[in-house]
Amino acid sequence: MSATLVPLLDANREAMASDFADVIDAEVKKQSGLSGAAIKTAYAAAQKFKPGVVQVATSKMLPDFMTALSPLWDSKPAGMPFGDHLAANDDAAAEALLAVTDRQAESAPAVLAKTYKSVRGKAKGYVVDALVPVGAVVEKYAG
Repeated sequence: MSATLVPLLDANREAMASDFADVIDAEVKKQSGLSGAAIKTAYAAAQKFKPGVVQVATSKMLPDFMTALSPLWDSKPAGMPFGDHLAANDDAAAEALLAVTDRQAESAPAVLAKTYKSVRGKAKGYVVDALVPVGAVVEKYAG
C-alpha cells in the first residue's frame, strides 16, 4: 500500500490532528433528528470520559489515515481538489477510513468501544458527508 501522505506528518502532525478534530466537531454539530441526537450524545460521552479524546485519537490514527488515503491521493487527477476526488470515490474513501477506526475500536477502552459500536452502523454516511473537508485538510498540508 502506498504511503505517499505519511511524510506530511513529520512537521504537521499536531496541526493536522487539530484541523481534523475541527472537521469532526463541525460534522457532529450538523447532525439532526434522532440519529443526530444519538451521535451528539455518543460524542459528548466520549469527550466526558476523556477530555481531548478526539484530537488525541486522531493524532494516534493519523499515520494509518494517511496510509489509507494515499492511494486516493496518488490517483487524484491534476487540478482536482482532493476533497472532490474523495467525494467522487466516496465508497472507497469511507471504507478506507472506517477500516482504520474499526481496528482502533478493537483495542479501545470498553466505554469508548461501546460508544463507537453504537454509532458504527451509520458511520459510513457520516464519513461520506465529511470527505470534502477531510480532503481540504490533507490538501492544506500537502501543498
